[in-house]
Amino acid sequence: MKILVTGSAGFIGSNLANKLITRDDTVVGLDSINDYYDVRVKYGRLDRAGIKKEKIQYNKLLVSSINSKYKFIKSNLEDKENLSKLFKNEKFDAVCNLAAQAGVRYSLTNPDAYINSNIIGFMNILESCRNYGIKNLSYASSSSVYGLNEELPFSTDHNVDHPISLYAASKKSNELMAHTYSHLFGIATTGLRFFTVYGPWGRPDMALFLFVKAALEGKAIDVFNNGNMLRDFTYIDDIVEGIVRVIDNPAKKDPNWDGKNGRASTSSAPYKIYNIGNNDPVKLMDFITAIENKLGQLLDKNMMPLQRGDVPATYADVSDLVEDFDYKPSTSIQAGIDEFIDWYRNFYKV
Repeated sequence: MKILVTGSAGFIGSNLANKLITRDDTVVGLDSINDYYDVRVKYGRLDRAGIKKEKIQYNKLLVSSINSKYKFIKSNLEDKENLSKLFKNEKFDAVCNLAAQAGVRYSLTNPDAYINSNIIGFMNILESCRNYGIKNLSYASSSSVYGLNEELPFSTDHNVDHPISLYAASKKSNELMAHTYSHLFGIATTGLRFFTVYGPWGRPDMALFLFVKAALEGKAIDVFNNGNMLRDFTYIDDIVEGIVRVIDNPAKKDPNWDGKNGRASTSSAPYKIYNIGNNDPVKLMDFITAIENKLGQLLDKNMMPLQRGDVPATYADVSDLVEDFDYKPSTSIQAGIDEFIDWYRNFYKV
């Protein structure tokens, strides 16, 4: 297939693009390369795919120096005119939209970024799919949509009408927008609610990155909710495997769905929502212990209250992914953390 991967300088997007190329798909990656976090990491991700920083120009397609089946374009989803031109010229078979303004805490102080990227940008993706006949769209949602829900594990059939951050609200909005386009225009849309993804090339604003950075600099780490956090940490390779299976199997109409008793995660339209997580939540303090095991040192800890917008626990019910695609994450927390720390030391030369 020929696949557009947006957010391809991002953590998940860069790994997905590399995976698709290795199985001989043709990939066009798109990313704005904004400075929300250390752009050296973003350029490093692109570099390993053969996209050189010095050759990148805005709205100019650049062919990888490693694999001619990969092209990259620096652009913004909000740039509707140029996004439309890209769809018209490249004639994609499928689109995987992973570009978004990420981060729960950042949304408390920079709300406009979430409306521009996650709402307007996603609208432009939907319109381009509609206008250029794309019938296979997968996109990033988030476990954050569960908000005030306290019933564990989180099921895609649970109520998600009580988000507690604008980031979460924007992701729930994406699901609603996608359903509308599935219903009206027959676009197969699949939303993926990611659960705390980690691993090499991870995001510098995430806990693992912050903890390791602080530890290697001899600083204390901030442990929120006094360590009473439960997270369904999911290794990047397991996440990518799940996304690939979704791309290969576009959403279908549920023939048994009706407006009285239908499941929230399916529809009479070609629409589907999946949780994609490890299905094995880990206590935050155990996660920190795994870091200490790898580093061979105890971490100094600043015990902090729960931050606004955060939830104390996440736990993914992934039974639909198991049933539909025989999906089961296999990477242990210790193995995943070991891989990340090895990468971090090599990338930052520490």
